[in-house]
Amino acid sequence: MLTSAAAQPSASVTVLPDDSVVSVPLNRAVHLTIILPPGYSETGQRLPVLYLNDGQDLPRLNMSDVLNTLYNAQSIRPFVLVAMHANVDRIQEYGTASQADYMKRGSKAGAYSDFVLTELLPYIQKHYHVSSEPSQCAIAGFSLGGLSAFDIGFHHPDRFSRVGVFSGSFWWRKKAFSSAYDDDTDRIMHSLIRESTHKPAVRFWLQTGTNDETSDRNNNGVIDSIDDTLDIIKELEKKGFRRDENGSRHEIRYVEVVGGEHNQRTWSEIMPDFLTWAFGR
Repeated sequence: MLTSAAAQPSASVTVLPDDSVVSVPLNRAVHLTIILPPGYSETGQRLPVLYLNDGQDLPRLNMSDVLNTLYNAQSIRPFVLVAMHANVDRIQEYGTASQADYMKRGSKAGAYSDFVLTELLPYIQKHYHVSSEPSQCAIAGFSLGGLSAFDIGFHHPDRFSRVGVFSGSFWWRKKAFSSAYDDDTDRIMHSLIRESTHKPAVRFWLQTGTNDETSDRNNNGVIDSIDDTLDIIKELEKKGFRRDENGSRHEIRYVEVVGGEHNQRTWSEIMPDFLTWAFGR
């Protein structure tokens, strides 16, 4: 039986830094860092699980400290964190599974999606005391890893019910910025949402920082990362998703961090908001 945070106010997470899965579609061993909650046990009810891209950045995210603080404040339910490390092929493995961008980046995103769905999830469900129910599974990521998480979660509601995106690379596009480029048709993830024929049973947590970048391609006074994310929300709303308002728990939560930058410091600082959204008591 899991020991409650109340019974062990100083309980700490357990970090397992050296797990891995040998992936056939990626043709490499994918290094994993697993973080178990205080009082983790192989008996009792199976735990929720978060699959997190860019697992190599956990130290820069101060993830253990963030989790310990939340657990000791009893702000979150116990869950298992599975952090998948990227390697030198990151810009090829992350992206949208159905289509690479105009520079052929993301050419292995389909293989990465296959790895997550057919190799990683079965491995984790076999070796750790976690649930396989979509309602208990979340996926998240940062920047290009956030785009990857969104794409996988949106298209596989049979596996995930919650998606977290920190400063997502929603600029991912079919054409270079030029006179021929058009926001409405050339941003890949926006088009994939628009072209979908269903409303998946997934909730979304989306974050940007006002200092994520300085680019403003349409000169409207709003940086592109914010524009691109807000336009993702508009596309989701057209599918019937409801945006979080006045603290209600609707299907989209958008967090804009004033002064937030495109780095692990900002993402670490806003991480408690995501984790309490995804696994709050």
